[in-house]
Amino acid sequence: MSREAFPKQFHSIATTKTLFQETCLRFVGAPFLKPTILANRKHRFLIADQLDAIGIEAAAIALEREARNTAPSACIAALMAMRQDPDALLLVAPSDHLIGDSEALRTAIVSAADAAESGALVLFGVKPNHAHVGYGYILTAEADGARSRVTGFVEKPSRELAQNYLDDGNAYWNAGLFLARPKTLVELFETHAPTILDACRRALDEAIEDLDFIVLGKSYGAAPSISLDSAIVEKADHLACVKLDTAWSDVGSWQAIADALPKDKSGNSAQGDGEVLFEGTENSLALSDRSHLALVGVENLVVVASEDAVLVASKDHAEDVKTIVERLKANGSAAALAHARVYRPWGWYQSLASGPGYQVKCIMVKPGGALSLQSHEHRAEHWVVVKGALEVTKDDEVEVLGENQSTYIAIGKRHRLANPGAEPAFLIEVQSGDYLGEDDIVRFEDAYGRQADE
Repeated sequence: MSREAFPKQFHSIATTKTLFQETCLRFVGAPFLKPTILANRKHRFLIADQLDAIGIEAAAIALEREARNTAPSACIAALMAMRQDPDALLLVAPSDHLIGDSEALRTAIVSAADAAESGALVLFGVKPNHAHVGYGYILTAEADGARSRVTGFVEKPSRELAQNYLDDGNAYWNAGLFLARPKTLVELFETHAPTILDACRRALDEAIEDLDFIVLGKSYGAAPSISLDSAIVEKADHLACVKLDTAWSDVGSWQAIADALPKDKSGNSAQGDGEVLFEGTENSLALSDRSHLALVGVENLVVVASEDAVLVASKDHAEDVKTIVERLKANGSAAALAHARVYRPWGWYQSLASGPGYQVKCIMVKPGGALSLQSHEHRAEHWVVVKGALEVTKDDEVEVLGENQSTYIAIGKRHRLANPGAEPAFLIEVQSGDYLGEDDIVRFEDAYGRQADE
């Protein structure tokens, strides 16, 4: 489900909105300012579209040219916060977590503000309800109300140790949220990770504006790829842990998704657009994307049916899907990179059928969207509009095609699609030729400033 071009934070998991949208909506209104989003450059248009869908305007969207883990991104956040509003506190929050009670989270953050103002780096801990071996644990000493002093950290403990933490009652799951003054974080980077701080300062100085985005400079790549926990948190002295009194999950496994979904009387849970049927089945999870899916006479399974991939796994080994993904990447499989439906700033396209010398796609162009002016060296295209109206450019000719109208794009002809209307428009594209790869594009103009490989 989570692929490089469309990772899990942009999916709807156990909610009607995506994890990214749910995260942004938690921090709307006082005492929060507009959010700053830090992300990989390849996801910039997904972010813009999903923010627009929920009516949220970001203070800034900063883009990494390459992923460098959470320590460099938190360092960029602190440096940007000092430039934007040095007196405001900085909350660093992952965008791919499930949090059951947003009000409880807001209450915890407000209660932590005075500790952060006094120079502490504040962590947020969730009281364990079982001995989970896949989470990081915050170890604490005496408590001052809902706040405790941090004494140590353990990442992914053994089951025996996790059970000891559960029984002891003074250890919390690390929810991955941090609250501090921006100056506090910068000082911590100066002390414990000066290489990261130097690279991030240079990357911000080199940053360029690209449409509505800020693209960090190439110096960002010189920052070590390391987590904030390893680079800073585990070395800092002035730490506090505030209890987060709500259900929480980092949605890091299929078991976590099963735990978050409602269950039938046999312990089964299901999600997706396709019909799911359970017969004589217990303690299983089924997700279906449009397909009819039936589980009969089985137990303790995870079954995921998407349009281009199927997973069947024991719940006890569901986390081993990571190994499968690595094997797919090593084999050069496109399934590790993108879904059948691929999102672009102008809309999306989806492959419907393919064979030797042909490929059929459905293309959606959103209102005001326009594909690049381009040509192909190896394929011709036939277009049929099935809904809405589309403006078609072929060399110097421009015409508008309505529903059930079609046109032909010869090999080498410059062409472009645009939607001048107020509703999404759809067409069916039939490609034919000796090579049909997405890299057979000669791009002449592009309204979104994309590179040739985007």
